[in-house]
Parts: sequence; structure tokens; C-alpha cells
Amino acid sequence: MERITKGPATATSPPLPGPPLPGGPAAVPPPPVTGLLDGVPRQRGAPAVCAAAPVPARPPRPAVRPWRLLPTPAGTPFTFAYATVLAVTSVVAAVADPALVHALHQGSSTDVAHLIRTPVPVLTASALWIAGGIVSPYAAAFVLVLTALERRTGGVRAACVFLAGHVLATLATEGPVGLAVLAGRLPPTSLHRLDYGISFGVAASIGALAGLLGPWLRWPLLVPVAGALLSDLYAYADPLTNWGHLIALATGVAAWPLLRRPHRPAATSPAPIP
Repeated sequence: MERITKGPATATSPPLPGPPLPGGPAAVPPPPVTGLLDGVPRQRGAPAVCAAAPVPARPPRPAVRPWRLLPTPAGTPFTFAYATVLAVTSVVAAVADPALVHALHQGSSTDVAHLIRTPVPVLTASALWIAGGIVSPYAAAFVLVLTALERRTGGVRAACVFLAGHVLATLATEGPVGLAVLAGRLPPTSLHRLDYGISFGVAASIGALAGLLGPWLRWPLLVPVAGALLSDLYAYADPLTNWGHLIALATGVAAWPLLRRPHRPAATSPAPIP
């Protein structure tokens, strides 16, 4: 028997998707759902697309920049300015009259006679010349070592290391000369021994720089330099200068704890609470 529906015809809604009802019209098959995983329960609808975890990028390798071995006005102002002064004095020593150059060197000598009368001016003037000129190995060592030291510690610390090596080694070698002259063991002419140059400061800078490098670079730098200085001392050609180089190198090594200490900016006082 057929069922007759009385009343006005109304728009029928489409059957819901799903299995067919008993005795009723066939249900519309549900739309296919894509993106589901086989064998995983409780998946309703299309799952949210999960973004793939980002793969951590490898840190870029530091670029090799050979020009950082040389001083620059912005990066290493102390070394750049000092190297410029040394270049000027080296040119003067190369082109000026030899008698004038000898007089300048003699007036800048850190001998006992000058150290007693004018210690500060003569210690400053003696560090403005390169023994052997601009082609001396000390000139190349000055540029490379002071540049590396200033880039790691700053201009103030690099200048202090250089100055400490220059001053302490000079006083430690010239002081015994004055005492030996007073004791009559050396002639009075030893009070006017010619002594100038930057070698003591360079030796101290090498010793200080070695402490800031890794072990694979520290000892290959420090051991050959110390061996060469000991060999010069054993040759006994210029014992005062050779002792001064070793003292300056030890001064730089003694500065390792101070140079390794990080620089802390001055603490600012907290603002008052209104």
C-alpha cells in the first residue's frame, strides 16, 4: 500500500549522506574524504596539513678576509696610527743625511744618561724608530702582531701591553748597566750605549697574543719565538738586548689573565621611581 501525503507540497531537503534507511530512498553517498591515513582511528574530515619542521640551517663558514691582517683606521686605530708614524720615521732614516740620522738616534737612545735626565721623553722617542728600517723583520712583526692583538683586546689594552714591554724591558736592562758603572765593573762609556727601537714592545705583544689564541696556534707561535731569543742570548753577541727581549716576552705572557678578562661596560644607576 502506498502512503499518500496530504497537504501542500513542500520542498524536500536532499537526503543526508550516509547508509540507506530501511524502506526509504537510497541515501546520497558521502563525499570522498581525501588526506586520511590508513589504519588511524578518529579521523574526521580532512586532517590539517602539518607544516614540516624546519631543518636547522648550517652556520655559514667564516669567510677568509686577508685584509683583516692589516691595520685599518676604523678597525685598529692605534696600530694604524702608530704604523704610519713608524713609516714616516723609516723614510726619514732612509733618505736623510747619515750624520743627521745618527744624531736623531743618539738623542732618542734609552741609555742610562738619558734615562736619568729625561726618562719619559726618551722612552717615547726611542719607540718611534725601527732598528734596521722598514725592511726589518720587526716592522712586519709589528704590523701583523699588533693588528691581531688590537682586534682581540682593543686599542687601549694593546697599547698598554706594548708600552709595558718597552718600558719594563728597557729599565730592567739599563738599570744593571748603571749599577755596574758605579761599581767600577763597566767603563763610563757604557752610560751612553745606543739603544732604540720597537723590538721590546713587539716581543711583549707576541707573548700577549699567544695567550689569546687556541692551543694549536699558541704554542707554535710562542715556542719558536722563545727558542730564537734564547739562541740569541746563547750567542752572547748583544746580551743586554737579548735579555730585554726575553723580559719583554715574559711581560706579555704575564698579562694573559688581564687580557682574557672580558671587558665590562660601566654599570648605569637605575632611574628613580616617580
